[in-house]
Amino acid sequence: MPQLTGLHIYPIKSTYRLSPESAQVEPWGLTGDRRWMLVDEGGKAVTQRDEPTLGQFRALPSPDGSLSVTAPDGGRIEIAAPAGEPSVKAEVFGTFFTTALAAEEANAWFAGYFPGVRLVHLDDPLARPVKPEYAGPGDTVTMADGFPLLLTTTGSLDGLNARIAEDHPEDERKAAPVPMERFRPNLVVDVAEPWDEDEWLRVRIGEVTFRVAKPCGRCVVTTTDQETGERRGPEPLRALGRHHQLDQKLVFGQNLIPERPEGFTGLVGTLRLGDEFTVLERR
Repeated sequence: MPQLTGLHIYPIKSTYRLSPESAQVEPWGLTGDRRWMLVDEGGKAVTQRDEPTLGQFRALPSPDGSLSVTAPDGGRIEIAAPAGEPSVKAEVFGTFFTTALAAEEANAWFAGYFPGVRLVHLDDPLARPVKPEYAGPGDTVTMADGFPLLLTTTGSLDGLNARIAEDHPEDERKAAPVPMERFRPNLVVDVAEPWDEDEWLRVRIGEVTFRVAKPCGRCVVTTTDQETGERRGPEPLRALGRHHQLDQKLVFGQNLIPERPEGFTGLVGTLRLGDEFTVLERR
């Protein structure tokens, strides 16, 4: 029986991952996942697409909602959760929603690394609806790209890396396998068959059931070494373009939405490494 083998939370969008052994699932995603984000002067999200070294910043949340953030140079700051004012209109891929601006000290600290940015917090997890063509009643998302959770499989990574190796028989550097961290998933399951997830409609992990919303189109972030912040060349995008396009998009992984009763805004359940994974419905 396949199992959950990876569990990842990103407290600030595009920063380094936390990889706990268990995590709570809320209707809008894993507890603490992407509730903070850097924005530019116009409120648009600043991510590794713009600043690849952002992935080297490590954020550790506390139960009271505050954050401890450490920069690659060792600089550190403690950030209190905003009280809701002043508010800032933020944007992620054309969706606009209201966020709370962090304290001036935090904004100045981050601007020292990325001039012009500000730090915002999504204090209302109901503020940003999922795109209606993929959503059920009341589905919302935090500041992830578009959906509450992203799932990837070990079988698809093995299949992709095999294609990368085949495409570069004379160049060991270009043929090097891509690690799963490049795809920044929330959940990893050890399904062996490559691309089996393309056929899923509903899945269950442990005690939580999810609706599979759509495949995840990939971007330049997948070429970024998550341990160093360096761009590493065209892979895996080149291989995805040659071997796995869906609807003319380079695809790896599936976006998930937790199933829950309409109007329910409490805890959906808890996921733990080793939880059994089951496909409940296929296309």
